[in-house]
Amino acid sequence: MYSCHMTIDKDVSAADGAAGAALPGDDGSAPTEGRRRPVSPIEFRLDPASGVPTYLQLVHQVEHALRLGYLKPGDQLPKVRDVVAELAINPNTVLKAYRDLEIKGLAAGRPGQGTFVQVTLSQIALPELTALRRSLSGWLTVADGAGLDEDGIVALFTSALRDFYERSGGSRPRGGAAGGETEGVA
Repeated sequence: MYSCHMTIDKDVSAADGAAGAALPGDDGSAPTEGRRRPVSPIEFRLDPASGVPTYLQLVHQVEHALRLGYLKPGDQLPKVRDVVAELAINPNTVLKAYRDLEIKGLAAGRPGQGTFVQVTLSQIALPELTALRRSLSGWLTVADGAGLDEDGIVALFTSALRDFYERSGGSRPRGGAAGGETEGVA
């Protein structure tokens, strides 16, 4: 099991034509005039205790954001140097994640510009996802109130999901929690 933490800014994306956020000065001072970078709608978070390789955590976070409709074609992923600075990881790790996304056809690098989302994995519209998330949050509150910890909630959900797909004829989504992976989005 691993936890996939990410921060999504649904209001800002490079595709919206936003000029971007100013970079702070090298000394931690206020942003320097004229130095701007495009803002990415995703900010990566790592779980070092998960046992999942760092590059896969980045790939999974992008895939989750695509499935949930938070990223859309044309959105720019964070620049390699920004991810390296934020997470204190090797640039080759970020490059490997982005290369994996390119191989899957989800993103494409543009020399000198960055890496951009090519397709979406969203299956339903954002309003429906919002309603489902609200319903799931209510269920999680009840499960927590019943005394289940995070591992207990994951086990119960995974078991119910597996049973659901077995009852519906054995068709399971590729790579989902019922397929042996347990992925969480925060």
